[in-house]
Amino acid sequence: MQCERLIKMIKSWYLHVREETMAPARMVSFIEEHAESCDICRLDPDLKEEISKITELILPESKIPKAVRQKSIEEEEVASEEEVTPEDEQEENEDTIDDDAEEEEELNIDDDLAPKA
Repeated sequence: MQCERLIKMIKSWYLHVREETMAPARMVSFIEEHAESCDICRLDPDLKEEISKITELILPESKIPKAVRQKSIEEEEVASEEEVTPEDEQEENEDTIDDDAEEEEELNIDDDLAPKA
């Protein structure tokens, strides 16, 4: 980030977000508005990527626009498909089996605690 003014404003806005006096989405919109109107920011080639990183950190998953979430999900899927090995698939299947057994055990415990008719 090359714009010192934007850096100072982001720090100030972030403090408001932490104090819960500003909504995270509002902070992101302020950043984007400044970036569009500032000559220094418009010339910064890395600013869009930095804004997207800040957005990911600040906004909860449910507040990120659906198109942006879908794009990041697709990118993660492509990356994970490239890295999956047969051993990884076997471990994933074993984890699923273990999770199912734990859920069944929890259900049995809940049944024991339920009042008898």
